Amino acid sequence: MSAQRVVVTGAGGGIGAALARRFAADGARVVVNDLDAAAARAVADEIGGLAVPGDAGNEADVQRLVDTTFTELGGCDLFCANAGILSTGGPDADDAVWNQAWQVNVMSHVYVARALLPRWLDGDGGRLLFTVSAAGLLTLLGSAPYSVTKHAALGFAEWLRATYAHRGITVQALCPQGVNTAMLANDGQSASKALLAAGALEPEAVAEVVSQALKGDSFLILPHPEVGEYYLRRAAETDRWLGGMNKIQRSAEA
Repeated sequence: MSAQRVVVTGAGGGIGAALARRFAADGARVVVNDLDAAAARAVADEIGGLAVPGDAGNEADVQRLVDTTFTELGGCDLFCANAGILSTGGPDADDAVWNQAWQVNVMSHVYVARALLPRWLDGDGGRLLFTVSAAGLLTLLGSAPYSVTKHAALGFAEWLRATYAHRGITVQALCPQGVNTAMLANDGQSASKALLAAGALEPEAVAEVVSQALKGDSFLILPHPEVGEYYLRRAAETDRWLGGMNKIQRSAEA
């Protein structure tokens, strides 16, 4: 990986921590961000990185994270907007649940772009990696807030890629399916959980896929290759695909 100055949000555990460890092992200087300050410091201490705790869904915290990175590391080659939140429920979920999902899963990416683009466009460019989830390409039964906001996150990543690719900005979307993290463990009993758990990867396996993908510039990074097949099926045979998803939902309710 050519990126030598890396930021990872949501890096106190799960995929984020695995990414931070892998980047550090590859020789990068890593800034570890997490809402859990103790977790961020523990990972940073482990890898010889810099902990900058904060809320990825708060613009002031994101701006501070970027400013600190440029001050301490002299710049940023790769920013991994990895922080995310899973909330179950449908239209009945409280507004507070929807708002929190929107802030963390979507606006955190917007805040990163606002903070980085002026610097990168005036300099040598940079690379943005958004952890979107397969839910952004497909859906996640049992969690409307997560599914909707992950679709929005993918849409924003696509827009950035289409708008700035010719100006030295590389944008990639990491879309794993099930991963053995606290997020999957805390998923409750959604209709999709059993399927996700059956094919779940370890965070380190996802980090390995990312490390290889960063050698190129493919927009979608799919640790579960079958997700690409599902995505094609969803686009080409939408009614059939939705029927299959509804069948899974009915089985969960039986």
